Amino acid sequence: MTAELRSTVEDRTMVLTISHPGHRNALSPEICAAGVEALNVAESNADVRSVIITGDGGVFCTGSHLQRLQANRQRPPDVQAQSVEGLHNWVEAIRAFPKPVVAAVEGVAASAGFSLALACDLIVAAQDAVFVMAYAHLALSPDGGGSWSLARLLPRTLAAELLMTGDRIGAQRLQALGVVNRLAGSGEALAAALALAGSLNARAPNALASMKELLNEAPLQALSPHLAQERDHFVTNLHHRHAGIAIEAHLARQTPVFD
Repeated sequence: MTAELRSTVEDRTMVLTISHPGHRNALSPEICAAGVEALNVAESNADVRSVIITGDGGVFCTGSHLQRLQANRQRPPDVQAQSVEGLHNWVEAIRAFPKPVVAAVEGVAASAGFSLALACDLIVAAQDAVFVMAYAHLALSPDGGGSWSLARLLPRTLAAELLMTGDRIGAQRLQALGVVNRLAGSGEALAAALALAGSLNARAPNALASMKELLNEAPLQALSPHLAQERDHFVTNLHHRHAGIAIEAHLARQTPVFD
């Protein structure tokens, strides 16, 4: 059946649902391209304050379509390179997107699906969700930034274990390790992600955009230039109208409302 990325808006959150019936939501070039386009639309829409990425039918995403990979072995290497680039374009778009992106994970997040979840700013997972970097089982190496993310989130030995053994790891252990933000009951990950997104939607979007940019830049620079970047963001946000709204509301013990 056709692979697609469905887009809906609930309150001020865009929900992107990976749907590839019969293939456990395996990714396709079309889904990745649609993901980039959806973020472009969401970025220019002031009514959208956050994005959730989830999967259809109780599964998040199982990564690459194995039949496609097998077929691509008979084609020029550039064919698979372009396919991987499509996924990487989506991952980079998620990282550069100035609004919060939340992964809502049910069932399995495997290989590129795991990488995709790691690319998001926050992860909400069902308690029985399972994550696995299954590349080693296929004599392949990671894509989608999986090795980059794990190397930054976990001790090197644990990142190496997950990548090299291809062993599964549960959502509860990943939460204990600080990778998963929140756990939900089975079948309730999207609802929990929407609740989290709702709380983020109530924050000043310019401040959240600054926080995301600073988080992205922090591993790439020394303390002194990062302090300068923090200073510039702080001053800019202080002079934004939202700071005036928030400070006045706080002094009056009221809840601020941002446009």
